[in-house]
Amino acid sequence: MTAFGSAGALVTATLIAGAVAAPTASADIRQGQRSHGQSSQGQNSHGQDSQARGAEIAAARAAKAGIDWQDCPADWGIAKPVQCGWVTVPLDYAKPNGKKIKLAVDRVGNTGTKAERQGALVYNPGGPGGSGLRFPLRVTTKNPLWVNASKAYDFVGFDPRGVGHSAPISCADPQEFVKAPKLDPVPDSEADKRVQRGLAAEYAAGCAERSGDMLPQMTTPNTVRDLDVIRAALGEKKLNFLGVSYGTYIAAVYGTMYPSHVRRMVADSVVNPSREKIWYEANLDQDVAFETRWKDWQDWVAKNDAAFHLGDTRAEVQAQWLELRATAKKNPIGGVVGPAELIGFFQSAPYYDSSWVPVATVFSKYVAGDTQALVDAAAPDLSDTAGNISAENGNAVYTAVECTDAKWPTSWKKWDRDNTALHKDYPFMTWANAWLNLPCATWPAKQQTPPTVKTGKGLPPVLIVQSTRDAATPYEGGVELHKRFKGSRLITERDAGSHGVTGLTNPCVNERVDTYLLTGKVGAADVTCAPHATPKP
Repeated sequence: MTAFGSAGALVTATLIAGAVAAPTASADIRQGQRSHGQSSQGQNSHGQDSQARGAEIAAARAAKAGIDWQDCPADWGIAKPVQCGWVTVPLDYAKPNGKKIKLAVDRVGNTGTKAERQGALVYNPGGPGGSGLRFPLRVTTKNPLWVNASKAYDFVGFDPRGVGHSAPISCADPQEFVKAPKLDPVPDSEADKRVQRGLAAEYAAGCAERSGDMLPQMTTPNTVRDLDVIRAALGEKKLNFLGVSYGTYIAAVYGTMYPSHVRRMVADSVVNPSREKIWYEANLDQDVAFETRWKDWQDWVAKNDAAFHLGDTRAEVQAQWLELRATAKKNPIGGVVGPAELIGFFQSAPYYDSSWVPVATVFSKYVAGDTQALVDAAAPDLSDTAGNISAENGNAVYTAVECTDAKWPTSWKKWDRDNTALHKDYPFMTWANAWLNLPCATWPAKQQTPPTVKTGKGLPPVLIVQSTRDAATPYEGGVELHKRFKGSRLITERDAGSHGVTGLTNPCVNERVDTYLLTGKVGAADVTCAPHATPKP
């Protein structure tokens, strides 16, 4: 899928208080803005038992060790008063005394009194592949949406296994990964498809070559076990958790595996947790939803033709898009921006309303003759190859988790049939998304069976927040999790589709999230809220 992340989730551009990443090409995704494990139920009972025992051992050790909080390393770009530390977990929970990896965590203390403090609030922004380490900055930058919650909670972020500073994995040379232009994701011929299939198989082989020992352990259930070990290391009896996008699937599986360990849980912009959807079908659903939201954006651009001069109807704006695409296909703009790079940039508009104005502005400048603005916005960041957090690392984790979490079709005929049919009516993202995920068809690690998400004994009410026109995680996902988690409440933001609702200013949503985090009360019934304000040019 294009990333199940939130606005801020993935890394190379704006990180998700809720952000997702878009595929830019072939088996590649340029994670400029960014949203799937070895199941406890997908193994024989001996395997389940040994992993459960291993997780208990790891949590007990972490509770005893705690976290040695220090100033964050200078090159992490996270300033005081945020502190950083490490939590040690087994690579394989069935072997708790075997190889260990260290997970990077950070925190800022609650801003209220000792009496007001309710513990730690742990965050995941999505991906898979998103870093949560910027979450405490919501407190230090005095983000008004989080003032009340930050009085009660320490804000805690972490890099999940394989991500960033937490035993990072890789599937390709980072410098090769960002080279552009990539192939046009929309194939003109069977020969084009053969090339893309070759690239996807090569990428999967690269994951095995560069990160082979990690791949079988790159699963959502293992990330959930890691999260429970982090809870223990924090000295918390129960977990307070905010998950956005893919982070909601972590929440769903945690609530299933560790229901009695949950204190408060907010799931924002929900991945459909049905076993049948993880992950192949979820990606096909995404293609349909992206087309809907792409049209919403075009309608808005047309309504604001006085500002953007791209046409006063959706059809005219689409014609401009197709012309831009054709031009970039014939001669990549600036030598580096082809159709794949265009999708990588333009997909942020259907992801986030915060991108509506910037994307339309760049498009408008291009049509008026300023090509440099488009090159600056859409070309890959060639400096994004150093350090642990890079587009390549984010893409590697995305691929590893989704491919290992679940069984994928191995028949090219099925992929070809499904995506050819979808592309006819939903052309914006379909083929780009297909190539992004195709490494899963030749995945070199054993693929697991996803857990059946359900209400476990002791699970308290969970708060679910979902917009009706979300492109990355369609509305049905929120409805499905609501059905599965008894006692949960669903807050629907109608006629809206920005990914990551809790990061937006909408008092109807914000006040209910605050009330839940501060009191645990979810209200007597589900609520539908009016949409947040539409962007203005």
